[in-house]
Order: sequence, then C-alpha cells, then structure tokens
Amino acid sequence: MTSQNPERKRIYQVWPGKNKFYCGGRLVFGPDASSLLLTICMIGGPAITFCIRMAFLIQDHHPLFHFVVLIGAILLTFMAFTFLFLTSSRDPGIIPRNKEVPEAEIPDVTTQSTEWVSNKLGSVKVPRTKDVMVNSFTVKVKFCDTCQLYRPPRAFHCSICNNCVQRFDHHCPWVGQCIALRNYPFFVCFLSCSTLLCIYVFVFSWVSMLKVHGEFYVVLADDLILGVLGLYCFVSIWFVGGLCVFHFYLICTNQTTCENFRYHYDKKENPYRKGILENVKELFFARIPPPLIKFRDWAPEEEYDVEVGSISSELMSSGKPDSKAGVR
Repeated sequence: MTSQNPERKRIYQVWPGKNKFYCGGRLVFGPDASSLLLTICMIGGPAITFCIRMAFLIQDHHPLFHFVVLIGAILLTFMAFTFLFLTSSRDPGIIPRNKEVPEAEIPDVTTQSTEWVSNKLGSVKVPRTKDVMVNSFTVKVKFCDTCQLYRPPRAFHCSICNNCVQRFDHHCPWVGQCIALRNYPFFVCFLSCSTLLCIYVFVFSWVSMLKVHGEFYVVLADDLILGVLGLYCFVSIWFVGGLCVFHFYLICTNQTTCENFRYHYDKKENPYRKGILENVKELFFARIPPPLIKFRDWAPEEEYDVEVGSISSELMSSGKPDSKAGVR
C-alpha cells in the first residue's frame, strides 16, 4: 500500500515553517518551545512550595483551614498548567502555503494598488495589496512573498515561526507559540488562572502566617518561606495581572495586540467591533474552527512540496470573515 511506503513523509515532516512537531505531528509547538521550561518553573516552583508548606501546616495548625487552602492551590495550579499546554501545543491557525501564486489570486490590475511584487517562481506580477469587504467596511490585505498568497483579514506572517497565521495576536516567548485564532481563548484562560493563582498564594501566605503566628511584626522571621512566597506573588500580580487586564480590554474592543500596537483603529472604525457582550461571546462561546492543515496527512510525493491551493481566496471569497471559522 502507498501509505506504508517507508520513503513517504507526512506534511509535518516536510513543513517549511520553523515549528517543532511531537507525537507524530499531533502536537505543534513554536521554535522557541524550550522557553516553556522557564515558564513552568516560574509558576510551578512557587505553587508547589506553597502546597508543601500547607501540607506541613495541616499536621501542626488548623488542619481543616489549611487542607481547604491546599486543595484550592492544587486546583488553580492544575488549571494553569492545563491551559498553558493547550495554548502552546496546538496549531494556532497556520495558513497553508502555495508553491506559486494561483491564477485565481491574480487580480484585475486596473483595480489594484500600483505597488507590485514579483512571483519568485515565475514572471507573474501581482499587486502588493488588494481590498476586501469586511462587515461593509473596506479592508486592505497584503500579499505574502513567503507563503505566496494574500493574507486573509487579520492574518499576519510571524517571522519567528515563519508562517502566516489566522487572526494573529502576537508571538508569546513565555509559551513558545503564536497566539492566534485557535489558541487565543486558552491563552486568556491561562493568564486568568495564573493571575488568580498569584493572588491566591499571596493572600493565603499572609493569612496563614498571621493565623499561625498571630503577631504581624514576627511573621517574616518565623515563616520565611511563606513570606518570600507572598512577596514573589505580589510582584508577579502586577506583571501577569496587568497583562490579563490588557487582554480583556482587547477582547471587549475586539482588537488584537498587533492591531493595538500599530494603532490600526485610532483614525478609522474597527470593522470587527460588535459591542462588549457580543465580543466576549465571540471569543469564549464560539466554536474553535478546525485547523486548515492536517499535518499528519501524507505529503505529496512529488518533491515533498506542501501545496494546498488558494486557501486565502477561499477564506476571502465571501468578502468577509467566516463567522463559523471564528475570525475575529
């Protein structure tokens, strides 16, 4: 059988981007996935230390109180690591490439920008940008020289992963992955759980010290571990919590980090904004679309080149983002 040919390769084995694939292409990480170890240590170290300290206090002081606090810390830690894994290990919304510009994507030159880009595999020239309609607004989309396609609205080419990605928000070095259409909800949940965990450890570190030792001025001297944990989490709250608040602001205004930093909507209307409730509903309650690339499928036999056709034309054919696809 052809599928049993030992010389054939799967798409993830020949993918030209910089991603790292594990478990036979089922897990998709960014090229800087090793930074996850630092993130895991920064979250897991204090959380595990706090849980161990609570376990010792259960034996000596207020067993029921410290047992309940321990269970809460374990649950928040588990949730934070779960959402971290879901954020960093899944396809964020990578767009398939073309070997060359498909004929369907070569636009009418009389209606396009006067800036031109040459097709690197031939003499065909296409405009650098073209206009598409999104929710009755005209949006300009750019041609990607690397992926040989017009990027769908809100897509962006990540220079770190070397991929065009749907509804690109930013590339996060802390999770070693692009934050985009298919993992943004998990990223926000990860930030929220991490913030709650920091607040939880900070509050109950001080509450436990005061409950056990009673006198505030001898707290740090008598329980240095909880004192250091409290100070560490106090500092972390400002960083992680600030990032969490910023992303909830982006959700309420239906912006991406990339758009916000580039002041996209300072002088023009945001075509994606639907009101706070609808924006929140769109992010947390809309179905996450399936990946555009099945990395475990067999790659084409000829030259192992990944060609999936005019995917950007399909995404933009209706003149606006597909609501079922979750393009926000």
